[in-house]
Amino acid sequence: MAGNSYGTLFRITTFGESHGEALGGVIDGCPSGIALDFDAIEVEMARRKPGQSAIVTQRKEPDAVQFLSGIFEGKTTGTPIGFIIPNTNQKSDDYSHIKDNYRPSHADYVYDQKYGFRDYRGGGRSSARETASRVVAGAIAKQMLSDIKIQAYVSAVGPLSLDTPYNELDFSKIESNPVRCPDEAMAATMEDYIKQIRKEGDTVGGVVTCVIQNVPVGLGEPVFDKLHAELGKAMLSINAVKGFEFGSGFEGSKMKGSAHNDLYNADGTTKTNLSGGIQGGISNGMDIYFRVAFKPVATIMQKQDSLNNKGEITEMTGKGRHDPCVVPRAVPIVEAMAAIVLADFYLINKTYNK
Repeated sequence: MAGNSYGTLFRITTFGESHGEALGGVIDGCPSGIALDFDAIEVEMARRKPGQSAIVTQRKEPDAVQFLSGIFEGKTTGTPIGFIIPNTNQKSDDYSHIKDNYRPSHADYVYDQKYGFRDYRGGGRSSARETASRVVAGAIAKQMLSDIKIQAYVSAVGPLSLDTPYNELDFSKIESNPVRCPDEAMAATMEDYIKQIRKEGDTVGGVVTCVIQNVPVGLGEPVFDKLHAELGKAMLSINAVKGFEFGSGFEGSKMKGSAHNDLYNADGTTKTNLSGGIQGGISNGMDIYFRVAFKPVATIMQKQDSLNNKGEITEMTGKGRHDPCVVPRAVPIVEAMAAIVLADFYLINKTYNK
């Protein structure tokens, strides 16, 4: 299986399965001398881990990170940072009913067809549990980019949408509720909706908005390695993501150029920011903002037709511990992937300024 690494100079390779002994990763290219805040890394892991509230999967995992290399006396050494995250609460029997069945809208069928074999326990490598390793790398990337602020939040759950511009929101309220929505009234409505969906044995999708502030001018490469192209790739690599748009996004297609153009101020900033902080694939110093759409979780606690490995249509019902809505736990994952992209481009940009 290829495709387990991301990045050019700041590079993360992940390994492990949902129900294996451990997840883990190797971070290559991290500069030396960075004093790591291990408590901050634990906070990021706690934001992603399962079992944190009544509206997420009830699998209980501490997601404690064990660093194996690349760190000495609390600082990065510049050598590869190896780490593992032990799995401690697997319930593989929950998946015995799908040993020979392919769940609708899961990776079961395509994995079996491509590799001729699959780990059916929790989806194996295709499980979103793999993203725990990304959060570790993202937490380190954030500390490497200490002047840049990356903040994501839930802006939609199913038909419920928070349309308030991000610069009118109080980001300090994001972590005050289990949905991670900065509007308290909307957060309560979203939470009630997710609980109702769970009672129905169903799932629902949503949208995570991310805002990146204090970005220097010049990150990103023209043509094929545009900053927004890499952000898009990074976000679309996250499990359950179905869409990515930055700046004005699809709404910009409805506008005239005279309304969409971001006119300059004398200092190089712009009066508006429909470009989303990126022009020509390169950051322009304005806020970068984008939205990531997540589909409903494919495993539902309702009867559905399934396909087995004999080519027969059979009926099955989902079992196990699953999120009725992934977006609350996806917030730190979106931030992590954004940090990894920026860290990579930050190091690439330094090659121009030796």
